[in-house]
Amino acid sequence: MKAGSRVLGIAESYRGDRSPGEASTLAGAVVRADRVVDGLVFGSITVGGEDATDAVRGLFSELDREDVRYLLLSGIAPAWYNVVDLPEIADQIGRPVCAVSFEESEGLEGPVKRAFSGDERDRRLATYDRQPARERIEVNSETLYWRGVGLDSAEARELLSTLTPEGGRPEPLRVARLAARAADRFREDL
Repeated sequence: MKAGSRVLGIAESYRGDRSPGEASTLAGAVVRADRVVDGLVFGSITVGGEDATDAVRGLFSELDREDVRYLLLSGIAPAWYNVVDLPEIADQIGRPVCAVSFEESEGLEGPVKRAFSGDERDRRLATYDRQPARERIEVNSETLYWRGVGLDSAEARELLSTLTPEGGRPEPLRVARLAARAADRFREDL
């Protein structure tokens, strides 16, 4: 990855005290490969909703940055199972998309089945089933789990290693999460 290459990392500030239908804050951070922050963008998604794919695509479009080479997401089910469709986003933005999670899990099928019923459950599960398989990766002696569209395991390993100076959280996701939390606190103070 070239030093001037840019990655858009998107994360949310989800707090468990929010009810379904309320807004959860999203933030996007454009970060260069040398880990310099080069832009921010903000949006929101609905807790327990089905608007995450459109919201992520909207953040990318709002930035209007041709120099962004990759889209990096913190997980695929923000705001209480608002499942993101990685292949759809990759197709729409024409860039590789990589979702990263930080804990081992048995997947979302069981939790989605317990939390939803009927069409809401079926739509989420259909979206979840379309996603690529999750793979384990070691970065700086930390275990990450990634799934992506438009990149293979070797490219994902290089991307995540380049963007993770220490610990296990890639810089675009770390900055996006900080920005989302700050924006969330700002919203609450209004």
